[in-house]
Amino acid sequence: MMKKCLRSIAVAVVCCLAVPVMASEKVEPVRMGSGIMTFDTVPGWGFDEQGRSVLGPTHGGVVVDKEGNIYTSAKLGVFVFSPDGKVVRRFLGDEYSNIHDIEIRDEPEGEFIYGARNVAGEGIKFHAETGDIVLKLPFPKESGLNLKKFAPTAITVAPNGDIILSDGYASNYIFKFDKDGKYKSHFGKKGNGLKEFNTAHGMTLDTRYNPPRLLICDRNHQPKGRLVHYDLDGNYIEEVITGLGMPTSVAIQGDYVSVPDLHGRLVILDKTNTIVAVLGNNEDPKTHRNFNVPQDQWREGIFSGTHGSYWDKEGNLYVQDWNVSGRLMKLVRVK
Repeated sequence: MMKKCLRSIAVAVVCCLAVPVMASEKVEPVRMGSGIMTFDTVPGWGFDEQGRSVLGPTHGGVVVDKEGNIYTSAKLGVFVFSPDGKVVRRFLGDEYSNIHDIEIRDEPEGEFIYGARNVAGEGIKFHAETGDIVLKLPFPKESGLNLKKFAPTAITVAPNGDIILSDGYASNYIFKFDKDGKYKSHFGKKGNGLKEFNTAHGMTLDTRYNPPRLLICDRNHQPKGRLVHYDLDGNYIEEVITGLGMPTSVAIQGDYVSVPDLHGRLVILDKTNTIVAVLGNNEDPKTHRNFNVPQDQWREGIFSGTHGSYWDKEGNLYVQDWNVSGRLMKLVRVK
């Protein structure tokens, strides 16, 4: 119904020449995007006093809490930044490492982070301020499935508290649990059919619709890269958009959706699921979709493998690259 293919016309506008991100040199902001979705980069945001990234390898997600603090997951754990890019707390160690996707939810007991841990083979829930782990979701044997591997890549939470966890790096089943972690159901399977997933990599609650829907990134589906809608009971609704490359995750603000693409760009869709802007497009085959781009080869305004994103309340975007040195960028919305 809303199927639209990526058009060849360029909608990204980069107003400044992209330059290497050097710790010892002054780097100017780069403007990107188009129309009301125009942004300026913030050079050096989140770096330490020596001008280096503090994160280590990144292969995760981004969320923002009510106070405007930014959480991003890395191999080492979860780092929390203030809006001006200073680290305010960290949750490090084996229990917080390698969280592939994160979501945040305001609950009566406080704000909580939900994470999908592909390496550890579990979902997790912990308090956003204290780090106290309150729930773990291992593979649900009650499902009756005989899986050889369980590698969750995405997690989201329904309005009633049900937790939805995608096994995107293994079976491609999507599992549904109640708020206490009790298994309820599962749907989907691996394949390239209309109602199958070829890497159900990212997922969120699509609040642009009433009732809300699941918006799922089917990263490797042919033709490559699509978003699909399912209802909260796991019933297929529609194919939303195709031809996105390798969409890794989705984040909603109002009528707009940010969709990182592992090829090194981020697309923004409006409520009709039409592409209205493309940010940070990387046309260099040597550096796009490339984990091993060290910080001294980063280019301001050019991404290498976007993996996670999130909006703050002012409409600014925080974007994480899948990157050996750990790249997290702030893009300030131009009013």
